[in-house]
Order: sequence, then C-alpha cells, then structure tokens
Amino acid sequence: MLQYGYGSYGYSTDPAWQPQIPSLLDRGMVYAIAHIRGGQEMGRAWYDQGRLLNKKNSFTDFIDATRFLTSQGYAAKNRVAAQGGSAGGLLVGAVANMAPQDYRVIISHVPFVDVVTTMLDASIPLTTNEYDEWGNPAERQFYDYMLSYSPYDQIRPQAYPAMFVGTGLWDSQVQYYEPAKYVARLRATKTDRNPLLFRVNMEAGHGGKSGRFRRYRSIAEYYAFMMSQLGVSSEPSPGSAPAIPQDGGQRG
Repeated sequence: MLQYGYGSYGYSTDPAWQPQIPSLLDRGMVYAIAHIRGGQEMGRAWYDQGRLLNKKNSFTDFIDATRFLTSQGYAAKNRVAAQGGSAGGLLVGAVANMAPQDYRVIISHVPFVDVVTTMLDASIPLTTNEYDEWGNPAERQFYDYMLSYSPYDQIRPQAYPAMFVGTGLWDSQVQYYEPAKYVARLRATKTDRNPLLFRVNMEAGHGGKSGRFRRYRSIAEYYAFMMSQLGVSSEPSPGSAPAIPQDGGQRG
C-alpha cells in the first residue's frame, strides 16, 4: 500500500484522477489518501486542529490511518509506503521519527524538515507569511513546540524505513540544503542498513521538472525504488492495461 498525505494550510486533498496511480493498481497495490487534520476536508475546525500548537495531530492522524487500514487487511503491516511533499515532506519526516516500524518505505519530496532553523530566518520570503501556520519561533512556546516535532531535530539512533528523498537545486520554497542536511544527519545517526537515496535534480525547482513527460520519468524513478523495497513485481498483473510508452513528443 502507498499512503499519501499533506495536511497543512487548510488544503483539501480531494480524490482525483492521476495517470500514474493505475500503474500501481495494475501491480496489486492499494493507494490511500489520508485526510488528516491540518487539511480542511472536514471544515475549518479540522484545519485549526492541525496547525500551530496542534500540529502533531496531523502526524498521529496519518499513523492512525495506516494502522486502521492494515488492521482491516488492506495491506500487510510490513508492506506499507508513505509519501508526502513540501509540507507533506514534513509530515512523513515526522512520521518516520515517531513510528518507523509502521512503514517499509518513505518517499519525501522537497521536504520542509528543518522547521526551527527555517522559521527563525525572517529573510526567507515565505517565513513571516507562515507564522499563522507554524507559529513564530521567536516566541518560546512556538519554538519549543516546533523543536519537539521538527524532523531534522528529532532524528535519533533507531532503525528507519528505506527512504527516497528528492529535492531540486532551484527550489525557492524549500532550499536544497534543507533536505541535504536532513539526509546527512539521518545517515550519521540511523542504526539500520536500509537504503537512503538522496536525489538532487539539478534542473528542477519546487514543482519538479517541466515538460510533458519529464515529471513521469521522475515518478517512475521513485516508484521503482518503492516497489523494489515492497517486493512488488515490476510487471503488471495479467489482463491489466498496457503501460504508457516512456518516450514521446516532448515540449520544453
């Protein structure tokens, strides 16, 4: 199973068609979207319960969703992957620290993982605008709370899942050095021998590569990593739809 989450800024993750998902379904995987607090799927109160001094609710909601789904037989407990990007990268980074035993793979894109350091730097364009989301760490209560969940700061000696961390050199929202220092600290601290792959795209920004097909090649890269760790066949099940050709007319 691949479980996706975001849970920040009141953004509602509505189920919608994504052309890459059938490639997982054709191989027998389950795809789940966790509507955790911090999003706004259940109204404004749902958002308020997952921001500022309530942010940890987002992380525990995601973990609870995983445990419910495995208890209902949607996936084996040792064959679950978690995916998130940007603030969703914060989510899966926190989850990896809090409940590493519940996930076989973590896929983290342009992750906001060094929360305290970034939010203390008011020269970064997005920082002061986001005090309403995370709090202002110049105030002690917010500093202490951010520190208690910041994925970078909460790394500790323990076994972590296999991890794919991706970033873009030209990312202006989460600068590449934030996930870089996160990966470096993980490699120096974790006690397992699971692979930790750090992918720096030298041509991409926060949204990944431009072009009609290049983003799908990037998706194929981390899907291949995920499936190899989950033990999922690279071949579709008999009778499934044919794969979309990799090569085609490319723009940009």
